Amino acid sequence: MNTPIATQNAPLTGIRVIDYSHFLAGPHMSRCLAAMGAEVIKVERPKAGDAGRAHGYFKDGQSGYFLQQNMGKQGLCIDLKDKRGLAMMQDLIKTADVFVENYRPGALTKLGLGYAELSKLNPRLVYCSISAYGHTGPDSAKAGFGLIAEAKSGAMAQLGTPGEVPPLLRMPIADMYAGVHGVAAICAALVGRATSGKGQHIDLALYDCMVSMHDYAVQRYYLSGGTDLPQRTGAGQPDSPIYGVFPGQDGYLVIAAQVDDAWKRLARLIGGETLAADERFAKPEGRAKNYAEATRIVEGWTKERTVRECLAALDAAEVPCSAVQTIDQVLADPQIHARNMVIEQQHPLLGIVKLPNLPFRFSDCDTTPKLPAPLLGQHNRAIAASLGYSDTEIDAMTKDGVLYSETAAG
Repeated sequence: MNTPIATQNAPLTGIRVIDYSHFLAGPHMSRCLAAMGAEVIKVERPKAGDAGRAHGYFKDGQSGYFLQQNMGKQGLCIDLKDKRGLAMMQDLIKTADVFVENYRPGALTKLGLGYAELSKLNPRLVYCSISAYGHTGPDSAKAGFGLIAEAKSGAMAQLGTPGEVPPLLRMPIADMYAGVHGVAAICAALVGRATSGKGQHIDLALYDCMVSMHDYAVQRYYLSGGTDLPQRTGAGQPDSPIYGVFPGQDGYLVIAAQVDDAWKRLARLIGGETLAADERFAKPEGRAKNYAEATRIVEGWTKERTVRECLAALDAAEVPCSAVQTIDQVLADPQIHARNMVIEQQHPLLGIVKLPNLPFRFSDCDTTPKLPAPLLGQHNRAIAASLGYSDTEIDAMTKDGVLYSETAAG
């Protein structure tokens, strides 16, 4: 585990973020901002809180899903339908640099928390909205989740085996990708604010993010005059072989030998100089034309060996490869631990919990999360007091349920 010596403050130190989002895209975005040094205040509704709190895996009533995406944040649970709660939220907005939300367009305008309203309170506010389809266009009012964007974007249509139902991605690509784009856009808007003095509204759509991810399909369609559509190809990539999944005697591995030099090393390994010199496979177009035969040759070699034997030989030949690892294998991988990709946190109810870290590393500052995800309403009193509310006012709002906290939060 290599933690850098912190000779600088984290990059976003001094930036206050109000996270009024739920489930995944927004919370992941603000989690990244918190790791980079921002003070993030997670605002939730009374009793239920973020919908992510009801999403498993659970331990002792606590959601691992929520713990992972909300670490590093303070927790404020407030009733915005009460005029005192709305007034406190407005006071908080006046102190903020960034506001993050992922509700359906128009929903927060009804609460008085739309960009037009908040930018009047705080002209320097960078307001980031994430929604299924964005704030413009014929579908903007529709509800949607990452699954919808993944299906609608054409990504799902390229997965799986022809003739079978397309599989789920099983990782929230649309949400996580939108969250990362949000981080980039917010940081850019903050840089722009330094010269303009004004914030702005960032409008991110899950659907847009998924369409932007196409590295090949869109160009292929347009450059072919609309005649060439990507097809589902199962475990391989016929357009760019050898690049796919292959069976070993005791599991599966992937091989990425789509470039000429890698193919020659692979061919020499599995078929000697005869295969390496075979003109049918010398160039990418030839390997694509003879895809079935090239795949058959490679698969014949992998099937005769264990995955470990295949990897040892491929590594020695400098052919990019990996086992198809299960999660327990990933979490035992020395590379993951060397990169500090599993972090331990002390949770007030669960004790030590282990969760995935974020992937960015800075040479001169430590971005390890300092706080576990907050209990519901855990920091109500401290946040209200920082805004100038008296103990008497805080006690009254707590008694009336304007400020709410779960019992364990105090």
